[in-house]
Amino acid sequence: MNSAISPVTLPVQVPMAAADQAKLLVGDTDGWALAPVVAWLFSEGVNCDDPEGLVIGMAGKLEEVGAPISRFRLAYWTIHPQVAAHSYVWHRGNPRIASFAVPHGIFNSPSYIGSPAEDIRTSKQPKRYRLSEGLDPEKDHQVLFELRDEGATDYLALPMVTFGGNVDSLFIATDRESGFDDADIAKLTALSRFLMPVIETHSQHRLSVTLLDTYVGERTGRRVLGGQIKRGDGELIEAALWFSDLRDFTPLTETLPPDELLGMLNAYFEFVYNAVTSHGGEVLRFIGDAMLVVFPTEKCGDATGACKNALNAAEDAFSSLAVLNNRRRRAKQPEIRFGVGLHVGTVIYGNVGAPNRLDFTVMGPAVNRTARLEGLTKVCGTPLLMSRDFVDRAGCKHESQGMHQMKGVVDAQEVFSCPELNA
Repeated sequence: MNSAISPVTLPVQVPMAAADQAKLLVGDTDGWALAPVVAWLFSEGVNCDDPEGLVIGMAGKLEEVGAPISRFRLAYWTIHPQVAAHSYVWHRGNPRIASFAVPHGIFNSPSYIGSPAEDIRTSKQPKRYRLSEGLDPEKDHQVLFELRDEGATDYLALPMVTFGGNVDSLFIATDRESGFDDADIAKLTALSRFLMPVIETHSQHRLSVTLLDTYVGERTGRRVLGGQIKRGDGELIEAALWFSDLRDFTPLTETLPPDELLGMLNAYFEFVYNAVTSHGGEVLRFIGDAMLVVFPTEKCGDATGACKNALNAAEDAFSSLAVLNNRRRRAKQPEIRFGVGLHVGTVIYGNVGAPNRLDFTVMGPAVNRTARLEGLTKVCGTPLLMSRDFVDRAGCKHESQGMHQMKGVVDAQEVFSCPELNA
């Protein structure tokens, strides 16, 4: 009759004496040698530019020195709007890493509750599970059954407490009939300690990239990480420009409850974001209920390609808006309506602000004209307006909406609508 496994809490969180660590590293222990693995970690391992490469290399090195491992999993927590953690799993005999993003809400899921991952994250203590001693379906977590079915006989769950207090995890299984011995456990536990600062470096870099991409955009984020953080740093870029703005936003702020207003804004931003990014656009700024987007010629091939991409994105956005508004009408919610101005030109993309509070932004006459075009959509009664420069580059169908004066522009400008969107 099977009995539930009681994980053994390993007494390895007590700081290991320097002499004991030295003995592990010089190989004065039974079995396989830890020193070559640590040497690899702090030479080639620290230069791996992604966690997958690190996991493949380290597992391969452990195999090379004869460590009895059949499965090696690394997991670390992150700050991301859609992802709670990243996980990477190596299986012996499989040259590819199984990687997956752990979604938010994991703490309330059956895959986490009662698992070794929860156990070590809560206790911050390493645990050992002797899978060959039997499992109880009423008490033991499903992951232990899965490991046993894969042939594992013993399983180590090792917490890696970071400098910031997060508990990242290393999980190692063996299919050796006798399981891990005391020397294996001591060396693998020591390895987790050597691994922790390397993993934190990887996770902090990914976190920096994620946060910058999320809050300032990919183009700006890459420049900040690349060192362009001095006031005055900038460049000239040629791009098709998009400026969009919600209709009737001010009355909506006065009438809608805050949660409904935020939900409406997020729905609008999401479908526009999806439309523009799928056509090579980059959202540079959210300005209240407005969006400033660029379609760089360097990314779209040339100015013609950039303009065509911007117009295709607008058509996609308005198409998805129609579907969304059908759902909103059925739910008795206010419809989302917005206008778009499209122009093309050269803009200054640079770092401006106070000495200790900077922002990357785009400046120049082309930006002003794009915003003015969007403002004229209300006057002309059309959802989209384009400049003469834009329609000439895009080579698209267009209808003149006459000459209009734009604030800040000396001469009146002819503006054009898109016949398909006016239908």
